[in-house]
Amino acid sequence: MSLFLRRFYFVLVGLFLAAPLIVVAGVSVNARQTLAFPPQGFSLAWYVEIFADTGWRNALFASLTLATLSAALAVAIALPLAWFLWRRIAPWANIFQLLGIAPFTLPPVITALGLLTFWATTGFYGQPWTAVISHAIFFVTLPLVTLSLGFSAIDRSLVEAAATMGADDRTIFRTVVLPLITPYLVSGYAFAFVLSLNEYIVAYMTVGFTMETLPIKIFNALRYGYTPTMASVTVLFVVLAAVIYSLIARYGDLLKLLGANSGEKP
Repeated sequence: MSLFLRRFYFVLVGLFLAAPLIVVAGVSVNARQTLAFPPQGFSLAWYVEIFADTGWRNALFASLTLATLSAALAVAIALPLAWFLWRRIAPWANIFQLLGIAPFTLPPVITALGLLTFWATTGFYGQPWTAVISHAIFFVTLPLVTLSLGFSAIDRSLVEAAATMGADDRTIFRTVVLPLITPYLVSGYAFAFVLSLNEYIVAYMTVGFTMETLPIKIFNALRYGYTPTMASVTVLFVVLAAVIYSLIARYGDLLKLLGANSGEKP
């Protein structure tokens, strides 16, 4: 009986957590332009509008571009930092790790205000590339953590063996280290990509309305009334995130990437 109650409890918790998404998904296929659930009829027209309407299509392209570039820049910053922290075991090296983690641990509004002040002071406020740099700084923690886990899982005897055979640092990194940390690198990029795609406040504070990402577009559209297109965008985001995380879980050890098995040797 206790097993039945436990399973029933988990089912209730799952339904409670999934309820908002179920409602949003139902609204996204509403045949009428109204916030009604259960949906009044069935239509996929609101999903088509994301790609057919110029405003929504441009916002989708802007979000994908921003997420792609900022995630790549975050990985480019995190990779040499994680490599340095792994090779240089010293108390003062932890300062760089703290600097890499700090942007993500602070409340987003604090980070956004700091970036707003910086870009306004330098005179670059409103430039699209400032959002790329700002998101990269804000989300650099994610690839830094996953890459740090990847480096910690490497058997140092492999590096020592390669050095004994005459390989220099560049060769060791390319032939030994990089293949071992590639799953962690990809997962760090994926985490940063998904969160950048959904992030609103940092993008809004750095570029305002000069570049409309999908979250900013949704906020702007709310001023003129609700349309089920907003719900379809939400479902699209959730599906994209689910696909990316499912691929990570399928082709990599998701628990290990999240640090659950970080104490085990590969």
